[in-house]
Amino acid sequence: MNGTAEQIKRRLISISVPVLNEEGNIDQLILRLQGVARDNPAYDFEFVVTDNASTDETFAKLAEHAVAEARLRVFKFSRNFGFQRSILFNLLNTRGDAAVQVDADLQDPPELITQFLEKWERGFKVVYGIRRKRKENLALLWARKIHYRLLRMLSEVEVPVDAGDFRLIDRSVIEHLRSFEDRSPYLRGIIASIGYAQAGIVYDRAERTVGKSKFNFFKLLTLSIDGVCSQSTKPLQYITMFGFAVCGISILLMVAYLIDYIFTSGTDPRGFTTLVLLTLASIGLNAAFVGLLGEYIGRIFSTVRGGPVAIVSDRIDSFAIEHEENMEIRSK
Repeated sequence: MNGTAEQIKRRLISISVPVLNEEGNIDQLILRLQGVARDNPAYDFEFVVTDNASTDETFAKLAEHAVAEARLRVFKFSRNFGFQRSILFNLLNTRGDAAVQVDADLQDPPELITQFLEKWERGFKVVYGIRRKRKENLALLWARKIHYRLLRMLSEVEVPVDAGDFRLIDRSVIEHLRSFEDRSPYLRGIIASIGYAQAGIVYDRAERTVGKSKFNFFKLLTLSIDGVCSQSTKPLQYITMFGFAVCGISILLMVAYLIDYIFTSGTDPRGFTTLVLLTLASIGLNAAFVGLLGEYIGRIFSTVRGGPVAIVSDRIDSFAIEHEENMEIRSK
């Protein structure tokens, strides 16, 4: 690393935490983040929280902690801009030499940040957690496994399997994130596509003890679709290849039916079932493919329309005056 030993010793680490209706977890969250800071005295820390328009007392509890915890910085959004955009805004507004994203539900242990930092010091620009075990129902568990592997198969870059958003990224990676204008970002894939040396650390994910998960089946499905559409155009290529294959088969069937009509006798209608099945299959496939194309078109629309990643309605930041100009640049 460049710089004097003292400069390296006191580098700033940002811990990024997106929250939504997590009032029951705030006290324990701040306590454990403070513990991480105590366990790593070689670094300075800041705790950057983005409140995605919580409707409970989450923001009020964060304001209470900010009175005694000067390292705490909070941005409350004017509305719910979505989980991934909340993380992106948070990362772009950190000031650290590296940033670590942690969920407020504490299922990913903040204490693992110490090992993340050790890997970072060894030159890895991205260090992510690999979930070896997680306590949830079997159907959802297998759905996640299928999603990760399907995404890796379709992606044009190598996306880590069984890894969520719990990760450390270097400042250089954060600066590259500014160049992406995707309004439906899938950060795990985007960070993987940037490149640089990456390392994974295996851990067992804890069970949520307070509050409820904000991700139901449909939100997880939406995230999965965002992941596929964000990471690859291969589905479009597969549709094109499938379309040519179906076209070729259709031509062969047309020739076969024409020969059958010319050289066979009989007036009884034949192939009725085949026609019905082909018609239904065609309708189903067309509907699915049009829907997929719509996803890509929707993403193009969102990107072309532009606008901010998120809008802040309230802010708690003891460094607000000193860093006002810097924050305005980072929020663009």
